[in-house]
Amino acid sequence: MAWRFLSVLAVVLLLAAASSAADEVLIPRPETPALTFGEGYTQLFGDSNLRLHGDGKRVHISLDERTGSGFASQGAYLHGFFSASIKLPSDHAAGVVVAFYMSNGDVYEKTHDELDFEFLGNVRGKEWRVQTNVYGDGSTAVGREERYGLWFDPTEDFHRYAILWTNRTIRFYIDETPIREVVRSERMGLQFPSKPMSLYATIWDGSSWATSGGRYKVDYKYAPYVAQFTDLLLRPDPDHRGAAAGEAMSLSSAQRAAMERARARHMTYGYCYDRARYPAPLPECRVGAEAALYLPSGDRRSRHGRRHRRAGGADFAL
Repeated sequence: MAWRFLSVLAVVLLLAAASSAADEVLIPRPETPALTFGEGYTQLFGDSNLRLHGDGKRVHISLDERTGSGFASQGAYLHGFFSASIKLPSDHAAGVVVAFYMSNGDVYEKTHDELDFEFLGNVRGKEWRVQTNVYGDGSTAVGREERYGLWFDPTEDFHRYAILWTNRTIRFYIDETPIREVVRSERMGLQFPSKPMSLYATIWDGSSWATSGGRYKVDYKYAPYVAQFTDLLLRPDPDHRGAAAGEAMSLSSAQRAAMERARARHMTYGYCYDRARYPAPLPECRVGAEAALYLPSGDRRSRHGRRHRRAGGADFAL
């Protein structure tokens, strides 16, 4: 009987260790519950192209020939954790842009800050791409864009996209995986966002640039294009330390390894590698041997005839 007890104990300890290792990678689930639309948000534009479902817990915004649509948080926040679960429009979505972002452009016209998730539609059979960007103090002439291919189909189900913003760190997450971290430094100066921002969600026609530089336009015979949002979370950090935002200030070794894998496998454009745009990399860039993987345009060199390969979910999800 003793050996049976020891065997069971060993299994329990192994499972506990595996669970602990997995938990290091996951985003800590904030205790603040998601708000209904009426509790935390207001419609920006789009009249009937914004619709509420599930007692205001799900928001559908759509784009048709008349207009796009969008909403914003009722308040502005200085630091915090902000996330939403989003399902993107399916089928031919070239030229369609869905944005989930923070901004204060309505208050600071010439010195605004911004943190972006921009989802860029594509022609039928091609994958949606996601772009992140960071603006500070009106630095719109200095773009810090990074683009990624997704390792899942974002039109089949909801996936969680999150922004953590503290006085020292900005992080972007997709589901439980951090994909980008920007650390405040003297080199960035005022271009690190530092003023209160509101949270926005919009869908609009980006035909002039969004797909292959504007080569492919929105085809309205497939309209309406509907983006669905749920689990809308606003968790401000009044102490500006990061802990109240639901995330530790520093990444664990497992989280950092997951981020590095995501970037190595799925980043398809990086501003730090765009030598045509920035012959001298921006001061916060630290470019190493990996620069050889990128063209002078900043685009990732194709692998086996493709710009990037989608990794299997089991291979990537941690």
